[in-house]
Amino acid sequence: MTITVFGATGMVGQQVVQQALALSHHVKAFGRNVDNLIDKDLHNTNFEAIKGYVFDEAEVFEAIENSDAVISVLGGGFDGIDKTRSLGIKNIITQMHKAGINRIVALGGMGILNFTEDQLLIDEPHYPTEYIPVGLEHLAAYEYLAASNMQYTFVCAPNILKLNKTGRYITSANYPPIPNNNEIAAGDLADFMLQELNNNFYCLKKVGISRL
Repeated sequence: MTITVFGATGMVGQQVVQQALALSHHVKAFGRNVDNLIDKDLHNTNFEAIKGYVFDEAEVFEAIENSDAVISVLGGGFDGIDKTRSLGIKNIITQMHKAGINRIVALGGMGILNFTEDQLLIDEPHYPTEYIPVGLEHLAAYEYLAASNMQYTFVCAPNILKLNKTGRYITSANYPPIPNNNEIAAGDLADFMLQELNNNFYCLKKVGISRL
């Protein structure tokens, strides 16, 4: 499978790239600092670094063209001013339409999981106020996906730990999983996202995830 990875230079993105290559996928890693993603001594014909800007339509289209699927682990600021997560996803969706590609697994935040059937966690009175601006960015990104005809999975991560894959985690559709430890290893996020590309178990859903 050929996968375009957006946000490839971040903590989760690097894990996605490494694990995807280990699974013999062809990886097109997109970002502004992709040159340092993989040791230059490690020659891998399945790896392609694409230097670009996620708001640039032509650069994003070129990165997506001829891929089978997209993984987006875009990051950004937490103050709500940085629109990389929302407008980045919007441009990715637009270019996926043009390229005729419809499968995407994207990373968001835990706040947009359901608290009740009619209420999100971010709307719950005790939700931490410092996370609301970035939560609204995640919500906007999700709404762009939900309004598209993409076959999407939106992974709503809690606190992400800089750890490799453990294989010890739990997932659930639309709600936080039980048990929920409010943490997940970056390597486990990458593992789940790559698995989901193949099994499509949570297609058209938000996903809660937590370490065990």
